[in-house]
Amino acid sequence: MDLARRKGFRVENELSNSVTHVVAENNSCAEILKWLQMHNMEDCSRFRLLDISWLTASMEVGRPVDPEKYHLDAFEVLAENYELRGNDGPCLAFRRAASVLKFLPFTIVRVNDTEGLPWMRDQVKTIIEDIIEDGESSRVTAVLNNENYRSIKLFTSVFGVGLKTSEKWYRMGLRTLEEVKSNKDLKLTRMQRAGLLHYEDLLSYVSKEEADSASLFVKESVQKFSPSALVTLTGGFRRGKTTGHDVDFLITVPGSRQEEEVLHLVIDFWKKQGLLLYYDLIESTFEKTKLPSRKVDAFDHFQKCFIILKLHKGKVDHGSSIISVASAEEEKKDWKAIRVDLVVSPFEQYAFALLGWSGSRQFERDLRRYATHEKKMVLDNHALYDKTKKLFLNAASEEEIFAHLGLDYIEPWERNA
Repeated sequence: MDLARRKGFRVENELSNSVTHVVAENNSCAEILKWLQMHNMEDCSRFRLLDISWLTASMEVGRPVDPEKYHLDAFEVLAENYELRGNDGPCLAFRRAASVLKFLPFTIVRVNDTEGLPWMRDQVKTIIEDIIEDGESSRVTAVLNNENYRSIKLFTSVFGVGLKTSEKWYRMGLRTLEEVKSNKDLKLTRMQRAGLLHYEDLLSYVSKEEADSASLFVKESVQKFSPSALVTLTGGFRRGKTTGHDVDFLITVPGSRQEEEVLHLVIDFWKKQGLLLYYDLIESTFEKTKLPSRKVDAFDHFQKCFIILKLHKGKVDHGSSIISVASAEEEKKDWKAIRVDLVVSPFEQYAFALLGWSGSRQFERDLRRYATHEKKMVLDNHALYDKTKKLFLNAASEEEIFAHLGLDYIEPWERNA
């Protein structure tokens, strides 16, 4: 507590209305809620209940970090474990359970609270019961203590490292990133080298302020070459999240074919400024004859660029010169590497691209499954196809896509689950 105070955090000795976060160690959710009720705090939903690891992680960076990363979501852990093992069925089941529980407007304090909720199967309820009664699930603990899981998760956290590469490194006997870096037999890709070089920056969350700064800079850069271009912040930040792993932008140019060249011009501009720590530009592979895609999670065919951008500290929240170039002689690191994705869409496909790139992953998956199984339609990031009428349905906005599907419009901030 003293260290937290020295780091600038306000830590209260007594529970009061000014408290926003309750930090505990080795206590179950039920125990914490009982303690709060003993202090006449009936409305417990206004508190963030967190493990001590959240506070120590926050002190390391000198500011509150995203709580979602540090409270152990049992079902996310199990889903991730099955995903790393290539077992899609149980992975999807636990992802759905996690999605429902994460965004409930109330806290689960007993197993009966799950009655009537979707995706609450028996194995899910058993794990919930274990956590409520014992503070943890032995099944989840076993995963977290599994060396294979920990190593594969560590390796896949590196930008450019996928599951196959991670498994290969594990079979080679590698267990840490230091061992990966020092192994002379490994031939790393350019993306992996960049991922390891900027690992600490890329592992930390991008704040909303950093995303807003990057957004202003990207818009200024794109409109420098194409004044009529629309640049839209997508992904988690469009859904109202305050932190994220990267920043996604959708670019389109109304009434023009300039979208094919604008990305090249922007990349060349940033290269000359020394702002690109890494980039991979992928040209469009769009062919209308191949639409619509039959796969629920199919990748789209837009021109796109995956970037590691240099964002200078101290420039956030200023109206100009948000990102600047450090001098060659400057030794101290006054910038942060952040991941930025740029996607270029033809204007007539903009609404579909915006819907698809806004997420969340589970929301998009379920929306497409709904379109297929309930409406006999196929939805992807390029189009909506009615299989019964055998025609593509045009849409100039997300609202029109929802109308085609017979659904009330769902705002971006309601699509996290």
